[in-house]
Amino acid sequence: MTHGTARFRDKREAILDGAARLFNDRGVKGGMISDVARSVGLATNSITYYYRKKEDLVAACLLRSLEAMGAAADAAALQPTVAERVRGFIQRYLGLLAEIGMGRHAELIVFSDVLTVTPPHDAAVIAAYNQLFRRVRRLLDAPGTARADPAARNARAHLLLSTVTWARAWLPRYEPDDYARVAQRVADILLDGIAAPGRVPAAGEAELPLTGSGDSPRTREAYLRAATRLVNEHGYRGASVDRISAVLQLTKGSFYHHHETKEELIAACFERTFAVMRAAQAAALAAPGSGLDRLAMACRMLLAFQMSPRGPLLRITAWTGLPDPLRTETRRTMGRLGDRFATLLIDGMADGSVRVADPSIAAQVVNGMINAAAELERWVRGIDAGNAFELYAMPVFTGLEPARESILHRTITRVR
Repeated sequence: MTHGTARFRDKREAILDGAARLFNDRGVKGGMISDVARSVGLATNSITYYYRKKEDLVAACLLRSLEAMGAAADAAALQPTVAERVRGFIQRYLGLLAEIGMGRHAELIVFSDVLTVTPPHDAAVIAAYNQLFRRVRRLLDAPGTARADPAARNARAHLLLSTVTWARAWLPRYEPDDYARVAQRVADILLDGIAAPGRVPAAGEAELPLTGSGDSPRTREAYLRAATRLVNEHGYRGASVDRISAVLQLTKGSFYHHHETKEELIAACFERTFAVMRAAQAAALAAPGSGLDRLAMACRMLLAFQMSPRGPLLRITAWTGLPDPLRTETRRTMGRLGDRFATLLIDGMADGSVRVADPSIAAQVVNGMINAAAELERWVRGIDAGNAFELYAMPVFTGLEPARESILHRTITRVR
């Protein structure tokens, strides 16, 4: 069978579809080539004819998924304004997910395992993701739009890309027929912000009242910090026991004294992350002030924690490395904590500080923004705990377009 025949291409697509479904369900760690073969009704050696190793198959799935999102961004970039581009990008990609949900398009793997790809494929996959970032960033550079400084531009591009990527974590609670409506509401929140017209969240406290920040490097807390950073930077598979022990300059024996398995360590990292989120939310819920200001307070605290030596929070995508029972409970807890932001949004709608928007979707936009902040330092040069809220989170509150007021000012000046 030659690579150019329709039969070859159809079978390859069937393999990629089956592999994406399996990896999305079990994670890359939990899916074997033999499982992919069974899911598509082929012998294992038929799969290895196309992809010799599982790593080859994982890389092919990721490149295919990255290109699908990039194509949605490229099509949206043909529109003349930032608003039309952002709406077009979100509508196209969520429309593609609707087609997948209705069985009319092959499955696409989620991006959670981008960092787990090993040589020789890692360079190509990371390059493709970097290129996707640039394609999404281009959406914010519509003709006639004042160009933001590089840090703000990259922060907004990361927010847009992460919001759309994060949608795959919570979209399944909706019917595929409703994805177009969801896309419209996500775009509305990103473009116009959640604050009521004329409202800007007040500056506030960013210090999260937690204990344990001064622990010795040889404590359990140090293991959790080190493991969290390594999982965020290298993926579940890349954060090996050897690597974690080396970072802390301890032996593997010391590791196993604190944690019997790596899975147990990752579960503990999640519990630590959940505890931090609960503390920030509880402080905001108990604080005086408007719903808008209290939501901003929670975001400031969580972003400051992400950027501090005590951080970061564990990227939610690490759930794929957990055993099934823990994975289910972890996803359930993640969903509850994300929905909890809706309480502050509804309080703000009641007091007039937050404009009327879908609180469930807005809560997930906020949750995704906080989760993706673990990668901010990779994309935004000079970002730190002092400026992260203004550069990265403020667009969720006041809108994604950075130059609307300055453009209006210049237009009024020219008319006069």
